[in-house]
Amino acid sequence: ESRWPFLFGAIIVPSLIQVLILPFLPESPRYLLLEKHNRSKAEKAFQRFFGKDDVSQEIEEVLAESRAQRNTKLVSVVQLLRTRAVRWQILTVVVTMGCYQLCGLNAV
Repeated sequence: ESRWPFLFGAIIVPSLIQVLILPFLPESPRYLLLEKHNRSKAEKAFQRFFGKDDVSQEIEEVLAESRAQRNTKLVSVVQLLRTRAVRWQILTVVVTMGCYQLCGLNAV
């Protein structure tokens, strides 16, 4: 019973390892390209990741995917429930997850 502070403090070791290693990890090429709008750093990150010099195809794929996501229409929950094609799938998932929460399996 008197050793619980050591168990509680054990999380410090992985946290320190992560803090020490984090500056040496490369940034995500998608983040650099889409959020920071820095194409040159994104190319360098893709080159490091894939190990090849020509990464223009990968950059174009990421940009095309980003354009496709921007054109996607968002639907509210009410609109989903009004759509007959997906109503039963949504209700099945909601009932299943509700039963999962109520059966006590999370406590085990």
